[in-house]
Amino acid sequence: MNKNVVACKVVSLLLTFIVSFNSYAQSSISDIRVSPSNDSTRIVVDVSKQTNFSYFSLQSPSRLVIDFKETDRKFRFNSVNNSSNLIKKMRHSTPKLASDMRMVIELNKAVTTQIFSLQPSADFGHRIVIDLTDPNPPSVVTNAAAPKRDKDIVVVIDAGHGGVDPGSIGPKGTYEKNITLSISKMLEKQINDEPGLRAVMTRTGDYYISPNDRPDFATRENADLLVSIHADAFTTPQPRGGSVWVLSKGRADSELGRLLERTERTSELLGSAADVIGDRDTERYFAETIFNMSMDLSRASSYDISNKVIKEMKKVTKMHKKIPQSASLAVLTAPETPSILVEVGFISNPQEEKNLNWQAYRQQLADSLFKSIKLFFRNAPPEGTLWAQERDNQPRTHKVRSGESLSVIAKRYSVDLGKLREANNIRGDLVRIGQVLAIPSY
Repeated sequence: MNKNVVACKVVSLLLTFIVSFNSYAQSSISDIRVSPSNDSTRIVVDVSKQTNFSYFSLQSPSRLVIDFKETDRKFRFNSVNNSSNLIKKMRHSTPKLASDMRMVIELNKAVTTQIFSLQPSADFGHRIVIDLTDPNPPSVVTNAAAPKRDKDIVVVIDAGHGGVDPGSIGPKGTYEKNITLSISKMLEKQINDEPGLRAVMTRTGDYYISPNDRPDFATRENADLLVSIHADAFTTPQPRGGSVWVLSKGRADSELGRLLERTERTSELLGSAADVIGDRDTERYFAETIFNMSMDLSRASSYDISNKVIKEMKKVTKMHKKIPQSASLAVLTAPETPSILVEVGFISNPQEEKNLNWQAYRQQLADSLFKSIKLFFRNAPPEGTLWAQERDNQPRTHKVRSGESLSVIAKRYSVDLGKLREANNIRGDLVRIGQVLAIPSY
């Protein structure tokens, strides 16, 4: 055989081997998720293995160009669900190296950019995170047409998880984030239909909000209550039933609480860089120090309403825990707002996953939450609200107990003894045990 022919065949085989090896060594993109908020957008790119990248920005028009090293170009950008007001379009472009993949993000305005890799976890593989921040975000008008704060009792409803953070996933593939949003919207409607109550949702759609940022809604609205709705999960399918959680001063008081804390930290990492979390932890430490007395009062109120929620929920579902539980959860740290986290059931339990997929069952859970909230605030309406005015306008009464006289009762309510006699058509000072007296308001 001619030596030149042999040499050509050897070169051809080597080239084939090199091409095959490069193809084998390349990473690939399996999914891209876009999670917008008012002032930023997070893009999470799932890659098959650890992938190096470089990027640069272009102006007129604004674009972000990212080169993924040793990555194939099979991903279809038209499959990405994009609802961000910062991103116009995502597409391929020609990279400098044939083995790379170039991604171009066409932007609607100039943004600041941060890109970093996340190490794989038990639930997620390799990810590259692209954070786009709007330096001049549009102003947010929250409940512009709502009544003034001094008339309404404000309840912040927090639908757990959302966007890139699906929460727990049931055996049949049910996402916790969808269940929590559905129940939250049902509860929102009931609250807004009740005169004197107003609901504020932390999220109204499928997008991500960090657990650290959710208490801010309660602070901004000067809310009277924050209710965070979740669906529990465990490492085995057996556990079932609801539970209600309040903020702990220290570590969680159960293994389930520690699991819940770890889940929340995972949610934080899905939506924000670790250094932000560190800063927020520091802020929370100082906030708890400064507002310690206020937090103690909020915890007492949180515990009170938690018991009412448990009493109503057990009419709908089995309760995994029959008393309020405590854990150190960022979502419950609004310093002056009573806050509770309600686990409506174990989505990891096949039967409860099936129940939670029934609209009528979710409505029953929302009903139980609404009844609890209504009972709590009817008994102790915040001063200055419509419900407080209605309470003050109601005739006051007092049921006489053993050892009480008319003069003692008048002193207790700071009313004139003669006015008290007149209001009850009593001439002397004698009253009977069990007698109900009208207490004048003047």
